[in-house]
Amino acid sequence: MTVIGTVGLPGSGKGEAAEVAREMGVPVVTMGDVIRRECRDRGLDPASHHGEIAQALREENGPAAIAERSLPLIEERLADDDTDTVLVDGLRSDVELEAFRDRFGEDFYLVSIEAPFEVRRERITDRGRDDTDGGESLRERDERELGFGMGAAMERADVTIENTDTLERFRRQVRTVFEDGPEAVR
Repeated sequence: MTVIGTVGLPGSGKGEAAEVAREMGVPVVTMGDVIRRECRDRGLDPASHHGEIAQALREENGPAAIAERSLPLIEERLADDDTDTVLVDGLRSDVELEAFRDRFGEDFYLVSIEAPFEVRRERITDRGRDDTDGGESLRERDERELGFGMGAAMERADVTIENTDTLERFRRQVRTVFEDGPEAVR
């Protein structure tokens, strides 16, 4: 059993890494889906209230709330699918990292996906979006995410992928992590 987590600021490439995992048949648990579901349960639009609800969940249920809600989903994928690997997309803090390491021990490792601000902004623009998300600028999103403890999680990652080259090179690096483990891209 292997559980791989990804961490990275908006536009860094986490979603693309998740797509590579899906293409390889690796189940993906997206932590943002937990937040989107909570938005809908509260009668709110996830596109406009994602950050607000993420913060509210952490305030109401503790800093590991989203990770704790993700754990049963991960365990379901490990039990139900013919796989021994699951990708957890979108850790936001060192507290979430600890929740996964506590549950999965040495079977969990974290991949930090990183890219400079201007590269990330350009990617978001290329997706047909501007650098605002529900009125929140990319810089404000970065500050909010870093405020959750994302920087500390990124520093504690088992491997870092600098996503500044071609898309194909990045996809190759992600496939290598799944096929050969994190030490293969160090």
